[in-house]
Amino acid sequence: QEQLVESGGGSVQTGGSLRLSCGTSGRTSSIHGMGWFRQAPGKGREFVSAIDRSGTRTYYSDSVKGRFTISRDNAKNTLYLQMESLKPEDTAVYYCAARDIYSSGTSRSEGSFAYWGQGTQVTVSS
Repeated sequence: QEQLVESGGGSVQTGGSLRLSCGTSGRTSSIHGMGWFRQAPGKGREFVSAIDRSGTRTYYSDSVKGRFTISRDNAKNTLYLQMESLKPEDTAVYYCAARDIYSSGTSRSEGSFAYWGQGTQVTVSS
């Protein structure tokens, strides 16, 4: 019954910023770690960032380190991705995802996530 809904996508110029949000509903107590993936046209889903259940440990792909910040507010059942210094290569559909108690394996693998949102488009123009 867990549901994830992304929002905050849009179009920005190179160097701009966006903040993505992912609201969760349903049996949110079953959600453990969460993450963000992205998919550009003609490509597979790419790991972007992940955060543990408490929000104390974070992970980033090399391509976004220093520019993106993942966070979560468990009281609001919401995951965030603050994106700074955006580049055209960041253009993609961004998906939030959640792990549950049965999830295993590295969070860099999309197969380790049990739930997925519908995605939100981010377009960065040069």
